Amino acid sequence: GAMTAVMGLDNAQIEEICKQTEGIVTVANYNCPGQTVISGEEVAVAQAAQAMKEAGAKRCMPLNVSGPFHSPMLTNAGKKLAEELAKVEIGEITTPYIANVTADYVRDKADVKDLLERQVFSSVRWQQSVELMIADGVDTFVEIGPKRTLSGFLKKIAPKLQSYHVETVEDVEQLKTVLASAE
Repeated sequence: GAMTAVMGLDNAQIEEICKQTEGIVTVANYNCPGQTVISGEEVAVAQAAQAMKEAGAKRCMPLNVSGPFHSPMLTNAGKKLAEELAKVEIGEITTPYIANVTADYVRDKADVKDLLERQVFSSVRWQQSVELMIADGVDTFVEIGPKRTLSGFLKKIAPKLQSYHVETVEDVEQLKTVLASAE
């Protein structure tokens, strides 16, 4: 399998080209306006990328990945995860969170295992998840981990919102100081 980042083409066009392409190719990630990732069979992804260039995509960049993540090709992996999750007890959800597979809140523990299974082979709706949070009044975001990929996407979704990046314990301490002074 393969994955390719598509820049500068409308999501509706990308989805339509994926549907029209022979083989398995689908949207893997809705990252931000102007950047969507497709995933699936190597030949189908390459054919879809070429069609997207012809349809006006500014760039289609193959990604250096080890598999066709968030595509139907990983349905069996999702099923194996579900088998393992069947052994796990999920506690009550005290703070609703947004599942990227639906871009909606998860409030019921009964939904957690299904959503985790589906996340393996379904599109990541990052942009839609962020848009929901913004609509609900979130105005500050903290990205935890290496690199600033999600913060970059956030700037393209909502350039005026505040975002912070935390990678080390020192970063956490600095952020606590910054947030305390903002109150």
